[in-house]
Amino acid sequence: MAQSVWGYDSDNGPERWHENYPMAKGDNQSPIEINSKDARYDSCLSPWHASYDPGAAKTILNNGRTCRVVFDDTFDRSVLRGGPLLGAYRLRQLHLHWGSSDDHGSEHVIDGVKYAAELHMVHWNPKHGNFAGALKQPDGVAVVGIFLKVGKTPKPEMKRILEEIDNIKTKGKEAPFQHFDPSILFPKSRDYWTYHGSFTTPPCEECITWILLREPIEVSSDQMARLRSLSKNGENEPVKPLVDNWRPPQPVKGRIVRASFK
Repeated sequence: MAQSVWGYDSDNGPERWHENYPMAKGDNQSPIEINSKDARYDSCLSPWHASYDPGAAKTILNNGRTCRVVFDDTFDRSVLRGGPLLGAYRLRQLHLHWGSSDDHGSEHVIDGVKYAAELHMVHWNPKHGNFAGALKQPDGVAVVGIFLKVGKTPKPEMKRILEEIDNIKTKGKEAPFQHFDPSILFPKSRDYWTYHGSFTTPPCEECITWILLREPIEVSSDQMARLRSLSKNGENEPVKPLVDNWRPPQPVKGRIVRASFK
């Protein structure tokens, strides 16, 4: 498996990542399956707050593995604070993981339930100097995970992202994506689970404080189909749909999942 070509197919998928990225077999890997009855309610967990500047949104791109929205993180423009975090973490990008059908696609599994997709908002701790530095520290990165559940009503807030899909159909395509406030994607409830884990893509660095929101947001089946219309091939290559870009749950290995709610 060549260094640059990890993916989600049988020849380069999650089962083989550890061949080039040994950390993928570490003790603090993500995602995990959460059994709500095993999660520990922690009364010390405060509410989290996000203050995002819509002007920080820059571009949307298809990198052949996901659809990503990139934000300006050169200063504390869009930050996440509170909850299990000390200090303010800067929003760098958001991306999604999804399945080939509506009954699976999320990375974290809750009480045996898989959602249609999972949205990750990636923030880093500026006390470590830069993003690369943050990746080397256990408190370097905070990711807010939001589940997407298929229901009757399309989520109007997802519309902005999905409208751009046609402009980034194939791998390597990028389009301007300005004036977007990602906090519109949050569910009503601020309840969350939190644990220490890793990136769910190579090199799978174990630097993440996960904040997984209990309440999913609802999208329509049509909206999910639109996400699946992305391709993982380059522009002039045979069409390969970009689907099933999720990593299965990893061993918990004694980690405690804390809950902000009873």
